[in-house]
This record gives sequence, C-alpha cells and structure tokens, in this order.
Amino acid sequence: MSEISEKLAKLGLSLPSAITPFGAYVPAVRVEKYIFTSGQLPFEAEELRFRGKVGSELTVDQGYEAAKLCALNCLAAVNFLAGDLEKVEKIVRLQGYIACTPDFTEHSNVINGASDLLVALFGEDGRHARSVIGVYTLPMNAAVEVKLVATLRQRM
Repeated sequence: MSEISEKLAKLGLSLPSAITPFGAYVPAVRVEKYIFTSGQLPFEAEELRFRGKVGSELTVDQGYEAAKLCALNCLAAVNFLAGDLEKVEKIVRLQGYIACTPDFTEHSNVINGASDLLVALFGEDGRHARSVIGVYTLPMNAAVEVKLVATLRQRM
C-alpha cells in the first residue's frame, strides 16, 4: 500500500475512480510535468452528494465536506494520468467555486476542506496557491466545484 493510500485510509477515505465527464472535455490533461484537472464536483459513488447553496440549503461544515470530496475527485483524475499519486511532487494551485447566497462570506472556511485534505496527504508539498469564488449556480446544482494543478516528479 502506498503512503498516500495509507494516509487516505487513516482519514477513512479511499481514492475513487476518475469521474466520467458530463460534456466534451476530459477529467485532466498532462502537459510535461504538470497535470491540470477539470473542475470536479462532490460526487461519491456516482452520486452528487452536496446540492444547493451554501449559506441557505447547506452549512459551512457541509460545504467543507463537499470541497474535500471535490479534492478527492481531483486526485482521482491526477492518479488516472500519473498512474500513482506517489509521483506527485507538488500541488501548485487550487481553485474553488462555491454556490452560495449573495451575503455569504465564509468562502475560505468551505474551501479549506480541499486544502486541508491536500496538506494531510502531501504535507508541505500539498500547500498551494488558491483562489475562491462565490457563484450563483454550479453544474447540476452542485454546492462546490474544485480544480487543481499538480506537478509530477521527473523521475522516481
């Protein structure tokens, strides 16, 4: 079992299969040592777990869990292209989108669900630049969407 798999297991998580896209795109693209994921929604076992707006239908804690699930799906896409998450050198950038009410201001607390997971799995190499944007709606009425950029080690 890899170190990342062991850390996931300790967190009570497992890496899902990469999500099949719902449109004319791919889950992730590799360019040299970079992997760019498409936006990933909070799917678990092919079911969208968190729907609606954070700040009305969902709490900040539920948004946090949604962001964590999105990040897990991003890692599944990275794993699909890299063949192994142990090849990840660094999580470079994370972008989060939150479907929320107009007066919602706790964006960082929601997307910390994704950031905290990445740091728990990759340590300092999981720390990343980040942007968070509140939006009116997301595809399929999802509460959160996350995408990331990772670099791969040149040799292992």
